[in-house]
Amino acid sequence: MKQYDYLIVGSGLFGATFAYFARKQGKKCLVIDKRPHLGGNVYCENIEGINVHKYGAHIFHTSNKEVWDFVNSIVEFNRYTNSPVANYKGKLYNLPFNMNTFYQMWGVTIPEEAQAKINEQKAAAVARMNADGVTEPRNLEEQAQVLIGKDIYEKLIKGYTEKQWGRKCTNLPAFIIKRLPVRFVFDNNYFNDKYQGIPVGGYNKLVDGLLGGIETKTNVDFFEDRNYWESLADKIVFTGKIDEFYGYCFGKLNYRTVRFEQETLDTPNYQGNAVVNYTERNVPYTRVIEHKHFEMFGQEVYNCPKTVITKEYSTEWHDGMEPYYPVNDAVNTAIYAKYKVLADDETNVIFGGRLAEYKYYDMAPVIEKVINLISGH
Repeated sequence: MKQYDYLIVGSGLFGATFAYFARKQGKKCLVIDKRPHLGGNVYCENIEGINVHKYGAHIFHTSNKEVWDFVNSIVEFNRYTNSPVANYKGKLYNLPFNMNTFYQMWGVTIPEEAQAKINEQKAAAVARMNADGVTEPRNLEEQAQVLIGKDIYEKLIKGYTEKQWGRKCTNLPAFIIKRLPVRFVFDNNYFNDKYQGIPVGGYNKLVDGLLGGIETKTNVDFFEDRNYWESLADKIVFTGKIDEFYGYCFGKLNYRTVRFEQETLDTPNYQGNAVVNYTERNVPYTRVIEHKHFEMFGQEVYNCPKTVITKEYSTEWHDGMEPYYPVNDAVNTAIYAKYKVLADDETNVIFGGRLAEYKYYDMAPVIEKVINLISGH
């Protein structure tokens, strides 16, 4: 008889949610994490009374009422609405693309004028492709211009995307930008989901609630004594890198990563918004996050005399760096497919989350996946 029913490798949202439901089913779990804290990338650090999203901004959004009710049963969520602003050469534009953006870009005030302007530019993009003898966009640049036209592409998409991926838009596949949110209403709410918000008191409250009553160990690297950890439990829930789990037998998967530059400033309000994207190619960072705006509103912003900002720099991943985003190009997708065959044959290992499934995940779908998975176990 093993000591635990489940060894859960990684205390991020997938691991913590799995542990919560397993415990409710009477299972004994041990959660281990190689970082010095629990919570994976949703971990927050409290600085000057502000919950700082240590590994990048996390905004919870979903249209799934079951998922929303579940997370709110652990911790109450606030009413934060994601409304990013784009800064291009000192001019500000609202995101996602909506009537405010079109007014800022062209001075148009009614949907019909905006639609006409976009249609005119889309037609020009299609004509340029046809002149080259092609009917389908060959790369991200062509795809974006067919969707939204030249002006918005050049000011608000091109530089940002090239920084994000470290490659020219003409060298990126068209499928990355198959859809762009375009609205002919004055609405700066980035998400179309029915529910969105941030846990009151930060994400650590959510993680602590999920892991309450469960044995956890931090500063533990599963791979340093793999045999020992595997010997403790009947089943393993693995949320780390799938290629590492299999000893990189089919080669290493690639990732994009993010470098964070954090500053505490002696001002109560630095940029007036939680998220400002810098869309010029020659501004080295992609965006600036001002963390207090996720949880402080109105006068609360000024009651807290300092602010914490983080500049985000998107870079190529190398060994020893934190992997963030899978690179879903043809080469990496083919490598992952080989690992997936091995993973599907496992009877005592469950792979979950963006590193184990080599897939970009928002938070709500991770929780939804666990709910569906655990009900089948």
